[in-house]
Amino acid sequence: MQENKFLLYGAYGYTGKLIASMAHQFELEPVLAGRNEAALSTMAKELSLEYIVVDLDDSDKLVEVLQSFKVVLHAAGPFMHTALKMAKACIKAGVHYLDITGEIGVFELLKKMGSHFEQSGRMVMPGVGFDVVPTDCMAKFLFDQMPNASHLKLAFASVGGKLSHGTATTMAEGMGEGGAVRENGKIVRKPLGHKGMWVNFSSKKLFTMTIPWGDISTAFTTTGIPNIETYTSVSPKTFSMLKWQGFYNWILKLSFVRSYYKKRIKKMPAGPDEAMRKKAKSLVWGEVTNADGHTLSANLEGPEGYTLTALSSLIILKKVLSGNFKPGYQTPAACYGANLVLEIPGVSRTMA
Repeated sequence: MQENKFLLYGAYGYTGKLIASMAHQFELEPVLAGRNEAALSTMAKELSLEYIVVDLDDSDKLVEVLQSFKVVLHAAGPFMHTALKMAKACIKAGVHYLDITGEIGVFELLKKMGSHFEQSGRMVMPGVGFDVVPTDCMAKFLFDQMPNASHLKLAFASVGGKLSHGTATTMAEGMGEGGAVRENGKIVRKPLGHKGMWVNFSSKKLFTMTIPWGDISTAFTTTGIPNIETYTSVSPKTFSMLKWQGFYNWILKLSFVRSYYKKRIKKMPAGPDEAMRKKAKSLVWGEVTNADGHTLSANLEGPEGYTLTALSSLIILKKVLSGNFKPGYQTPAACYGANLVLEIPGVSRTMA
């Protein structure tokens, strides 16, 4: 096995292409993989890279392919449909598993599989991109300042960017499902946007509402803080409209409605172009509170979300390939510390 090679599955998706195109900056060489040979062949020629055609449903071939690598970066979502197949193959092949999910259910599922990876001395770390590296590192940073924190709030915003096909499709899959928080150590379902608040990010004040971000799972694993809420920026008008979701959520759950939105997504641009990514930025805010009512908060600013995802996933990949990992289920900040996010070019953190 070459020390700089890794398998990039879902390589021809928007984020996969971005990761593949930036890998050389880290002296890494992805082998492109997926089930669409035409897309892989075209991309491989453009980037002068190898490719392998393999379907996740062909478990025997997938295991055979994985055995030639130390680590796979799984970038083919929605991960609620793909993560389990890839993780099972990684366990059989004895390969480290990384992905870029932000789905609470996927984090919880892979956490339960952690012992199988630990037995083989391998690591399973979902969420190595914008979902959830910046917020997980923020949670760890604040917890380190206040180890007796009982409540954690995390908020993020993207200024000047837009969604990729993959992210939008994952959101379409979850339409009508509502939100979630962590209460007294348990994941509790709540209406989407059941709370709203204004947040002073580093460069601007924005309105935010609660959403089921991955940190409902990961920040609890990283810090043990029993009460966690996650927020994202929205317009106050959108927040007000969600008051009526009890009347229309059942419609959004219908398969033909979700299929309609996914067809519309495919007609949209694949994601932000390079010019937009260079101008856009991501903002993160966090706050911890202890039983005495004392609070601490901090801000983080970094590159646009998809750019950050490519950079953070490649940074973590390089660590794993060099032998810097912990066996079993890991979250980014628990494994690599709160300052992991500061290794990403263009990221800064300040106390609020």
